[in-house]
Amino acid sequence: MARILSGIQPSGTLHLGNYFAMMKRMIQYQEEHDLFCFLVNYHAMTSLQDGERLRENTIEAAIDFLALGLDPEKAHFWAQSDIPEVTELSWILACYTSLGLLERSTSYKDKVARGIVPNAGLFTYPVLMAADILMYNAEIIPVGKDQKQHVEITRDIALRFNGVHGEVFTIPEPQIAEEIAVIPGIDGQKMSKSYDNTINIFEDEKSLKKKVMRIVTDSTPVEDPKDPERCNLFALYRLFADSGKTEALRDRYIRGGIGYGEVKKELFGLIWEFFAPARERRRELAGDRGEVVRILKRGAEKTRVIAAGTMDRVRRAVGLVYR
Repeated sequence: MARILSGIQPSGTLHLGNYFAMMKRMIQYQEEHDLFCFLVNYHAMTSLQDGERLRENTIEAAIDFLALGLDPEKAHFWAQSDIPEVTELSWILACYTSLGLLERSTSYKDKVARGIVPNAGLFTYPVLMAADILMYNAEIIPVGKDQKQHVEITRDIALRFNGVHGEVFTIPEPQIAEEIAVIPGIDGQKMSKSYDNTINIFEDEKSLKKKVMRIVTDSTPVEDPKDPERCNLFALYRLFADSGKTEALRDRYIRGGIGYGEVKKELFGLIWEFFAPARERRRELAGDRGEVVRILKRGAEKTRVIAAGTMDRVRRAVGLVYR
């Protein structure tokens, strides 16, 4: 049974990209692996400095996860800030991380190129991510393609530290599900809050329909054949439809005679139906937010035992235990 770890930023409302790239896999993994799943609210501070919003987003993200099926009895589930040892480990790891390694981070460069004002937290983001991973001896890290380099940076840091102090850290492996590596947003780019192109998981019915109808398509006439592999609509459709429906739509694309408006209506219905059970569960959880907080606190208490063991090894290795 592998130890799998992944986290999600509560920097805004969670969307379909979050669900298929990370959340769905985590919920599946809890049945057969040692799952560590957490809300990375320290990381969210690199772009969100409104305290009230961060508090609210953290609870809302926890409610979303629980509504979608995460079982806190089967997994370690907590908020990052409830384990302060991770910031201590981040500092220690920063002292073993070269400036050049961080300067090569494509995620950082991409954000700056898009006009995001950089701060030191954004620049050292990979070090805090490394602390999150190495703290809990994680073996497998499911990530999207854009986060793969961060896991590689974690490996570099861990290997350097182990080279100096012995086998202190487990060396993690990234895991990428290629078929869902990039979820398109309504504009065809990767679905991301940064691009304002998301379809939220728990979108209300009117808003969901409006967003689906705005999904960008090409100008191919109704009667002409269409390429399903180059269509944003088809990429989203196959995430929700079974194999039979997916192949039927593929055939209709190739034959021609189907309009994108018709596909959008079908897609709207699939999404709305797909999340119906979770919507009901979410309403129940939202009515008892105190219990959601207690779930996170219990998860942190369970997880912090492991963090304490890691930090004892690290402090002794680097000489911070001096008596």
